Amino acid sequence: MANIKQQKKRVLTNEKARQRNQAVRSRLHTESRKFRALVAAGDKEGAEKQLRVVSRLFDKAATKHVIHRNNAANKKSGLAAELNKLAAK
Repeated sequence: MANIKQQKKRVLTNEKARQRNQAVRSRLHTESRKFRALVAAGDKEGAEKQLRVVSRLFDKAATKHVIHRNNAANKKSGLAAELNKLAAK
């Protein structure tokens, strides 16, 4: 543990930020899993709605610097490609 007062504060704020970021990442994974489950079930309408939800969450996470913006773009395009495969069937 740090001895300097400001460093003690930083330890606390970093822990809060870590927990907040972890919650955001967990939500991203959960919503992505829901999307993939809908695609696997062949539910095109539900998957389209869920893709909008997931895309919005990825954009928000990138805006808040929880994930890199290129990572968000890559994940969103991959999910959209899965939906397009479903639509092509």
